[in-house]
Amino acid sequence: MLANSKRKLFFVLSFFMGFIVIASNYLVQFPVKFYELENLLTYGAFSYPITFLITDLANRSFGKRTARYVVLIGFFIGIILTFFVSTNFSDIISVRIAIGSATAFIIAQNLDVSIFDLLRKKSWYVAPLTSSILGSIIDTFLFFSIAFYNTGIPWVTLALGDLAVKLFVALIMLIPFRLFINKINNFTDLKIKI
Repeated sequence: MLANSKRKLFFVLSFFMGFIVIASNYLVQFPVKFYELENLLTYGAFSYPITFLITDLANRSFGKRTARYVVLIGFFIGIILTFFVSTNFSDIISVRIAIGSATAFIIAQNLDVSIFDLLRKKSWYVAPLTSSILGSIIDTFLFFSIAFYNTGIPWVTLALGDLAVKLFVALIMLIPFRLFINKINNFTDLKIKI
């Protein structure tokens, strides 16, 4: 029973990782047009930080190695579907978004896994907050520079606006992290002190 629960959790986390990547890759194409934020923010900034929550839950529940598998599965689900479903290959910006997303995702998520693992024995919030903040910084600037550099799109201001929202959402994600990790601990055989 325990093995089935852990396997189910692994697949749920992997599925949600892919889903959030697809949603974020779609939403990043749309600037927020309220309060004159179109040069500062895209809707992808609100969904993408959830990927760090998923990675951190996998890392806390299963360890670094399995967390990397969740990242890889999410990468293949999210990026492959983005490339073949929503990428317009005749539009260079669309192709650059897909390439930027893939590059930024794999680097930032693996950085998140490593940082989380180094800090996992600190207070419960230190590892997820620190790894999410550093991962978000790397991800944001890699993605926006690859996707929009030299296109006329104000990528630096968009990156800064997205990063501000991502950092705020990373802080908010501590609430579900705490709640979910307590639920996960109920059916895993890992003894995790939080």
